Amino acid sequence: MTANDPLANALSGVNNAESVGQLTHTVTPASNVIGAVLEVFYDRGYIGGFEYHEDGKAGEFEVELKGAINECGPVKPRYSASVDEFEDWEKRYLPARDYGTLIVTTSHGIMSHYEAREQGIGGQIIAYVY
Repeated sequence: MTANDPLANALSGVNNAESVGQLTHTVTPASNVIGAVLEVFYDRGYIGGFEYHEDGKAGEFEVELKGAINECGPVKPRYSASVDEFEDWEKRYLPARDYGTLIVTTSHGIMSHYEAREQGIGGQIIAYVY
């Protein structure tokens, strides 16, 4: 059976592995979007690192967990947000101000809402982590 939303499945798997205290988690299938979201997680300090492994099909990511994620998940539907609307979306998805990160897809790539705010660009909110 195929996955309808690979990003949601990947984030759910990472969240579940974090909650039970695992040190690593394998995300399959791999995709560019999932890789970019994991890159934001790594840049913000939520995961220790990740590696891509080719398995002959779609590939997989081996994610090194470090116990820093309380919750992560996708945002469905993917809402559009301008730079001045990020604070409203923080109130909706994050537990406190400046605690956690929204992952945004923009015309300049996938990045955190902090980077998007610095660059003055909006986009679609695809995930959150705290």
